[in-house]
Amino acid sequence: MRTRLRDRVAASDPGLLRLTAGLRTVGAIALALAVLAVLGAGVTHLVAGAMAAMVATFAIREKQPAAQAVTLALGLPVALASVSLSALLRPHVVLGDAFFVVLIFCAVYGRRFGDRGTALGLIGFQTYFLTLFVGAEVSALPQLWGAITVAFLCSAVVRFAIVPATPAGILQRLRQAFRARLAQLISAQIELLDAGPGDVDRVMEHLRDGTARLHETALMIQSRLEEGTPDESTARLVQRRVADAEIAAERLGLLLLTARSTERADTLTLHLPGAPAPSMERADSPDETTAMLRRDLGALRALMLRPPAEARGTALSHVRNRLLGYRDEENLPRTTAALQDVFRGVGEAARAVMGLRMALDGPQDESADTPATARSREELDAEDAAIDAGEEVRPEEELTGLRRPTTRAAVQVAVGSSLAIVGGEFLSSQRWYWAVLTCWIVFLNTASTGEILVKGYRRLLGTVFGVVAGIVLAGLVGNHTWTAFGLVLLLIFAMFYTAPLSYTLMSFFVTAMLGLLYTLLHTYSLSVLLLRVEETALGAACGIIAAALVLPIRTDRRTNELLGTVLERLVDVTEGAVDQLSGGPAADLLDTARDLDQALGDLRGATQPLTHPITPLRARRNTARYVVALLETCAYHARSLAATAELLPTHPSIAADPRLRGAVRRTVRNIEAIAAHVADEHAQVEVETGPSIASLLEPGAEGTSRYGRITGRVLRHLERLDEAVVGLARPLGVPVAAPKR
Repeated sequence: MRTRLRDRVAASDPGLLRLTAGLRTVGAIALALAVLAVLGAGVTHLVAGAMAAMVATFAIREKQPAAQAVTLALGLPVALASVSLSALLRPHVVLGDAFFVVLIFCAVYGRRFGDRGTALGLIGFQTYFLTLFVGAEVSALPQLWGAITVAFLCSAVVRFAIVPATPAGILQRLRQAFRARLAQLISAQIELLDAGPGDVDRVMEHLRDGTARLHETALMIQSRLEEGTPDESTARLVQRRVADAEIAAERLGLLLLTARSTERADTLTLHLPGAPAPSMERADSPDETTAMLRRDLGALRALMLRPPAEARGTALSHVRNRLLGYRDEENLPRTTAALQDVFRGVGEAARAVMGLRMALDGPQDESADTPATARSREELDAEDAAIDAGEEVRPEEELTGLRRPTTRAAVQVAVGSSLAIVGGEFLSSQRWYWAVLTCWIVFLNTASTGEILVKGYRRLLGTVFGVVAGIVLAGLVGNHTWTAFGLVLLLIFAMFYTAPLSYTLMSFFVTAMLGLLYTLLHTYSLSVLLLRVEETALGAACGIIAAALVLPIRTDRRTNELLGTVLERLVDVTEGAVDQLSGGPAADLLDTARDLDQALGDLRGATQPLTHPITPLRARRNTARYVVALLETCAYHARSLAATAELLPTHPSIAADPRLRGAVRRTVRNIEAIAAHVADEHAQVEVETGPSIASLLEPGAEGTSRYGRITGRVLRHLERLDEAVVGLARPLGVPVAAPKR
């Protein structure tokens, strides 16, 4: 029971990152409140200390504890200087507003200096806002300095002593999350095996969600490998095994879908939300074959989830040996060819699971190995020994001036904040800063006008509902100070725990919390909370206006740039893999595939304004979803080609086939043609179609087979990739040439 609960938690919150963020923030605030209460601080300074502790905790994003300590130490003098200037300039309205705008510009511009610059800018802005919120005077500065100093010290104690999180520990928890999500995907595949015609759509959604969640966790692991592993060789080994397991699991789902379908299943079905499921019927194979496959899928899930301490013993070894035997055609049932492919896919997935366990848990028990298991283990050992830690860094263009995103964003947010200050003063000369805060927040982690529009809408929606909750909570709490602080802590935890999942929910909890803080400061009233909604709407509007009129980056332009990058990375992976499979020199395909995944993730995020449910352009929304799904399909086949190419140097049973180099040329030309059209819609290009990829291979020598098993697998991936690329041309408006006779 405990293991199942742990796996469920690990799958829902990979790396426990959201839980850690919530506990750290709440712990820092609670400790600061306790210390300040012992020191006899008043309610105003308790609120200031709580807000400073929250800022000091969530602003710091570095992964190494030493870097976090340096940033926290630098953040304290920045915070003290910011509150001092805020209090000193408070009587001078125009000068204070002008300085606030300059501070906002510098805070956003500081993002160009990485996590530390971002953190210090955030601390400077938020502590200036804090002083405005509590209405601090110059005479109260010593007490305010003391409260902020206590808050930073408490944040350090909680971060480094009470709720520590090392890169290695986070990576270990991410590994557990990957295992749990892989097991959930296998459970969805078992559902697919048993699904009746009426359950197919529901099961397909589970399968798509499981595939997407597994890929999300794989990317999170990749982002933490450099800091969480002792050396590059170990990092690359873990990266390789995670990629193998992900590809094997996705391929197994596709094989199972094909076996259950009355027609050939398309990989796109696994990636396009709401895609119609292929028509399915109960398999014609005997019931014992279905029961055998169900048993083996359950055994594969158990192999993945079983902790290292429980992974020894003859029973588990027997299960592992049976599954790996399918790779050598051992004990394949007499059934349809499609179902036999599923059993082979189970064997490949079992090999990937064994490789993942070897990489994550160390040496395994070899006493009960069968010849098939021993062969798989030898292959994995040879691959591990062949991994080269060398890495060639891709040079990136250094943007300057207003072309630099941080500079452009700093100018935009400064203009938007100026508008918010002017408009906010008309609404309220006392609480105009709420409009500025909203304008600031809608620019965080956004890169286009569409993203800012969606974020502003979500913040306004969360604020409206939060006001209602704040009214209710403030009425219930009354004058009970510590009850209010307790509820504030609960709301802050909920805010940080839900932030990565829903910006609307986060805004709801923030606004409800502020209602309680107003109660504590004895400034609560219904009119104050309604003013909060008005200021929020004004701030969002000012942010959107600034984004649309000042150095705008249109959503179309942003998505086209990212689409071009994805296509470029797709060519790199495909050409590199096929070149190696054709006999070319070994290449660093792992990092190339990771670059492709990262570029695709950036594009997926940038298309959210186009695919949001509130968008009135339904056809455009469907097109954006279809294009992203097609690119995910292309990325899957490219990753599979790269994974197959990685096997070539260490597996004597896999031979290079020089003919493959010619078979991929049409596909690469088509990708480049689409990229040229995306960069310039007037480019005179077109996508070619023609005979199947397999037919493009030159015949082998007389008396030899046309191509072997590995070449056949490569050709299937190339065929699907070619079909997806041609499919991509149509929604993007690229002309498709008629097949040449």
